[in-house]
Amino acid sequence: MTIAIREAQPDDASRLVELVELLTHKVDAAGVAHRLERLSAAGLSQLVAVEDGEVVGLCGLHRMTAIHRDCPVGRITILVVAESARGKGIGRALVDAAEIKLREAGCGLIEITSNDRLVEAHRFYREIGYEPTSKRFAKAL
Repeated sequence: MTIAIREAQPDDASRLVELVELLTHKVDAAGVAHRLERLSAAGLSQLVAVEDGEVVGLCGLHRMTAIHRDCPVGRITILVVAESARGKGIGRALVDAAEIKLREAGCGLIEITSNDRLVEAHRFYREIGYEPTSKRFAKAL
């Protein structure tokens, strides 16, 4: 098994739709490709894990400046690994790569957003050194 972490490309969009939908988000390939291009142009490419030529994981990244923080805050906005590829260290490899990328982008803190129902994901985040710190609220506009 060979795992490589690389920047996501618009050509990955169809496969990324399948991964994103594992978390019950509804997206389409054209929209994903467009957002990948916009994010890359803004200076923060998204990461994918590739195993034997197939994209099997996605890690979404964001960098935010907050008035109450001395350094920008990095955020992992989505982390998903194909069900058939779980338990192989791919999630950890994606987070490691994200930490490097966000540190290089000047971030002094990394947050991970995760739906309340993803209890196993929360266990994983704790195991790799992340702590719950706050509750996030959202409202559609």
